[in-house]
Amino acid sequence: MVNVLYSRYADKVYRKCYSFVKDEAAAEDLAHDVFIKVLLNLNSFSGRSKFSSWLYSVTYNFCIDYLRRKQRYHIESIDNDNSAPVNIADIDTVEDLNHIKSDRLKLLLEKVKTEEKMILLMKYADSMSIKEIQEALNLSESAVKMRIKRAKEKILDLYETTSFSL
Repeated sequence: MVNVLYSRYADKVYRKCYSFVKDEAAAEDLAHDVFIKVLLNLNSFSGRSKFSSWLYSVTYNFCIDYLRRKQRYHIESIDNDNSAPVNIADIDTVEDLNHIKSDRLKLLLEKVKTEEKMILLMKYADSMSIKEIQEALNLSESAVKMRIKRAKEKILDLYETTSFSL
């Protein structure tokens, strides 16, 4: 059973860990630790949601805890860019969010709380549905929608107020 779980989910867990730490060795260590935690807590999986949703939740929470412990927040300088400002009212789809240059978006994501970054990544980077996020985070549908809305507004507010020049 352990081999089946590992072969089925190891790459996904590693990629999710890597998306948080951006370091191959650290991501491998985190993925390994996530699987140890999952195996030790397998009896806490109730079966009310898909196993993959539960594993996703464990992975996210483990990575967030790691980031909190290590306080791995670092802001990178980015080059000048003359792209037009984005109006908050116009942002409501993945395509609109992708309009913000990825380097700027990465910088902005480093400035928000880990929980805000996590829920935005779940929704937009991982294309999870509200229902999947709800199951993974054990929140109500309205709580998920409100957290996404607030996190998105915070990112866009930061976008409008952050100077991107060197």
